Amino acid sequence: MRVRRVLSTALLLLGIAAAPAAADSSPSASPSGDSAAPTQAGTSFRTATEIEQGRQATASGSTGDYLYWSFPADAGQRPTVKATVKLPEASTRHAGQTWQLDVYDGLRRRQACQYGAQTRTAAQDAASVELACTLRTVRSWSETWANDPLPGTYYVRLTVTGLQASDLGLPVAAEVKVDSKDIGGAAAVDGSLAKPLVPGIATSAGKSGSGSSTATLSSIEPDDGWASGWWSDRWVWTAIGGILAALAGIGGYALTRGSGRPSRVPPGA
Repeated sequence: MRVRRVLSTALLLLGIAAAPAAADSSPSASPSGDSAAPTQAGTSFRTATEIEQGRQATASGSTGDYLYWSFPADAGQRPTVKATVKLPEASTRHAGQTWQLDVYDGLRRRQACQYGAQTRTAAQDAASVELACTLRTVRSWSETWANDPLPGTYYVRLTVTGLQASDLGLPVAAEVKVDSKDIGGAAAVDGSLAKPLVPGIATSAGKSGSGSSTATLSSIEPDDGWASGWWSDRWVWTAIGGILAALAGIGGYALTRGSGRPSRVPPGA
C-alpha cells in the first residue's frame, strides 16, 4: 500500500509538472483586435513600418519600390513571414515579374529561410504571387561570429527583382503577416543577451534642464516582454526525469526487498 501511495503521488506531480510545459509549447497568442493594422510600408530599414505578430499589414506601392516592415521576435520562437502581392492588370504588363521576400535581424544581417518560397516568378497573366519564409528558431544567445537569429527586431523587405523596364511604376498592393511557433525547451541554450537587438531609431528629450536625450526603441515587443525565453519546458522535463528516476528506484527496491522473514523461521535463527 505504501508503494502504491508513493506511485499515486508521483503521477499526480507528473501531471502538475506537465501542465506548464503544454502551455509553454503552444503557439503564441495573436494580438487583440484593439489596434488597427498598418496600411502602409516603409521605404528603408530606418522607416520600416512596425507590425505585430498575428496581424496582417497591407500597403500600396509601385513595381520597383522597396517595401519594409519590422516585427519583434523573442527567444524560442520560429517566425514565419508570408506575403501576397496583388499584381497590376495583365493588360498593362509586358512580361512576367519575379518578386522576392527577404528577412533581416536587428543587426541587418540577412537571415536564411528554413523553408518557404522566398522568390517566385509570376506569369504575365497572373493576378497575384505568394511568398513565404520560415526562419530558424530564435536563440537566446549565440557566438559573436555566428549568424544565428537572436531576440530583437526583424525586418521584412519585399521587392521585385526581375521585370521589364516598361513595367516599372505600375501599381501593386501587398499583404504581409508574421506568425510564430513557440519551440520551447527543444531550442533552449545556456546564456542570454543583455539587451534585445532593437535599434534606437529616434531620440527623446531628457528630463527638464538636463539637455540630454535618450534613444527611443521599438514600440512593439512580445506580449510578456523581452527575454521571456528564460523559462522553457526544459526545466519541466528535467524535473520529470528526476521523478521518473526516483520512481524507478522505489520500484526496484519494492521488487528486490522480498516479503520479509518467513513465518516458519524463528527470530533468533
